[in-house]
Formats: sequence, C-alpha cells, structure tokens
Amino acid sequence: MKSKILVVDDEEHIRELICFYLNKEGFSVIEAENGEEALDLLEKEYVDLAIVDIMMPVMNGFDMVEELRSFKDTPVIMLTAKAQSTDKLRGFSLGIDDYVTKPFDPEELMARVKTILKRYSINAQNVVQLHDVIFDGDKYEIRYQEEIIHLPLKQFELAFELAKNPNQIFTREQLIEKIWGMDYDGFDRTVDVHIKRVRENLGHLPGFKVVTVRGLGYKIEVDR
Repeated sequence: MKSKILVVDDEEHIRELICFYLNKEGFSVIEAENGEEALDLLEKEYVDLAIVDIMMPVMNGFDMVEELRSFKDTPVIMLTAKAQSTDKLRGFSLGIDDYVTKPFDPEELMARVKTILKRYSINAQNVVQLHDVIFDGDKYEIRYQEEIIHLPLKQFELAFELAKNPNQIFTREQLIEKIWGMDYDGFDRTVDVHIKRVRENLGHLPGFKVVTVRGLGYKIEVDR
C-alpha cells in the first residue's frame, strides 16, 4: 500500500520537484499552496506525512502545524529557506519531526521521508490503514473520511485482527484464541455470529471485504 504524502508550498516549481521525486519513490502525493488549503485537505483525507514550507501566503507553516496538532498527529517535515535556530526551535516545539533548509538535496529529503515513515510505522502498530479506512486500536474506532464507527469490543477486536493481516486466512480456533483467549469454552460458532455483524457494520466501506474461505476460516480481502 502506497504511503500518501502532502506537499505544502506556495512555489509551484518546488512542489513539482518534490512531487517528482516522491512519485519516483512510489509514494502517492497530494498538494496544497498554503496552510489553509492544506488543513482543508487534512480534514477530509488521511496522509502519512506532510512536507510543509514556512513562508506562505494566507497561512504560514508554523500556524498550519499548530492548527494541525489540535486534531491530528501527522508527521511533518518543515522545508524552508529560514535556517535560524529560533525558527528550528519553534518548529520542533510545535511537534515537527524534521527540518530541511532550502536549497535542498531531493535525494536527502527522500531519505528523511523514508526514515520518518519507518519510525512511525514501528510506533504505530496499533493503527492499521486499508486504503482510506483506518482501524485505530488505541481509540477502538474505525474511520472513513468523516465517518467514525464504534463497534462492540469483540467485533472491533475481531475486525482489527483481520485488518492487521490482510489476505491471511484465520481459522475459527485461531480467532477464538486471539480474541476470546485460550480458556474460552463457549460455542465456537460465536465467531460466525461476530463475523456476520462485522460485515453488517462495515460492509459499506470501500477497499476491502470480509471473506469466508470455505472449510478454512475467514480473512479480510483487500482490493488491489
């Protein structure tokens, strides 16, 4: 699954340069010309990382990141012509992850992007994304665009376990052990009942479906 990167800069040629290298590395890219436009995008779309310029019209990078941190923890690389330590300190105090000064080496920027994405991937094992649907194991919720779905606990745990391992088949016994525990001595068809309810609650979401593999078990099948 491609990581989605947001590039925020009022200079079109800078955006084009960054987008060229990001696309070359296999990332999905969206763009914004200023902080206000970027925030509008971030309220509607999930992105894995944002590359943000400081000096922009309408809303600068500092104000944008400060506003962003009120509702999302998206990783941020600040990209700017300002090299003063006070600007770097202000950026890091707002929670940015890295700081790159113009003019920059695109290959170095790509390396920094990959490093941050890898770090967040390790630290975010409790969040799974299937296309545009996010399974949040910390908040016990499923998000799609502006929709937030709260399932009963066992339904969520079941859906989350399948989502963490897309296209992997789990037997009833494996799911019972993982979700209900080895000491569970109830009716094993309870998995079937919960799978049915998960389908009912999540069946309208795009990008994946819960599949029964006859004689074997269940899996989440992700669209290509």
